[in-house]
Amino acid sequence: MGRLGTAVVLLVLAVSGVACEVAPDEPTTDEEAEPVPSLGVTGEEDSSATPPPAPRSRTARVAEVLDGDTIRLASGVRVRLVQIDAPESSGECYGEEAGTALRQLLPVGARVRLERDPALDDVDRHDRRLRYVFRSRTNVNLSLVRSGAASVWFFDGDRGRFARELLAGARTARAQKRGAWGACRARLDPSGAFETHPKLAPAPQAAAGGDCHPSYAGTCLDPSVSDYDCTGGSGNGPAFTGRVRVVGHDEYDLDPNGDGVGCEN
Repeated sequence: MGRLGTAVVLLVLAVSGVACEVAPDEPTTDEEAEPVPSLGVTGEEDSSATPPPAPRSRTARVAEVLDGDTIRLASGVRVRLVQIDAPESSGECYGEEAGTALRQLLPVGARVRLERDPALDDVDRHDRRLRYVFRSRTNVNLSLVRSGAASVWFFDGDRGRFARELLAGARTARAQKRGAWGACRARLDPSGAFETHPKLAPAPQAAAGGDCHPSYAGTCLDPSVSDYDCTGGSGNGPAFTGRVRVVGHDEYDLDPNGDGVGCEN
């Protein structure tokens, strides 16, 4: 074989060797999975002629539901469902029920899709990822609001891509007294956290003979009862009352600040 032939063979072998080199696969975690197409609220892809660019999504697996609006992933990452707020599980009205509602939607081991909203923060001050969470075609954030287990919270006034649907869902849930809206006293305030309070107990009936405690007005407190506490407070009764005016000696210590109004909180 001549020199020219030998050179051609060597060149072909060199090119083949480069082409055969393959970069090793990099391992992926729950938070590093390949992006998947983003779906709308109904789960159908946008069929408009010029749809906006879809936010990047990641898939993950649920390890634990921490409360009514926060989950922990199998990777250890905590995710706060963005643009909504649920009652706290520690003592707030409907708090435990809100956690149960999210556990029903996201049981341990459930595969979910996490979607970040480019118009909103990536993480909160507790270093939780702020995400819309989808299970199959269900927008879990929106489902919680529609059921009354959560309300909307547009932190700092920022409104994401599902703000309109979330606000409409909260208004409908409130009107139909679903979830916390029926079980608690609550106000729809998109600019703040969802505050829920126990409903006031009905005013006690007048004592036998029509007698009421002379130190209290606005509500009839039975003077034969050994102790009254404020509804929703830390006392243990045996009787409870809502807000009441204190016009005499505060026998039941319902007005600790002495402003004449008992059980005002």
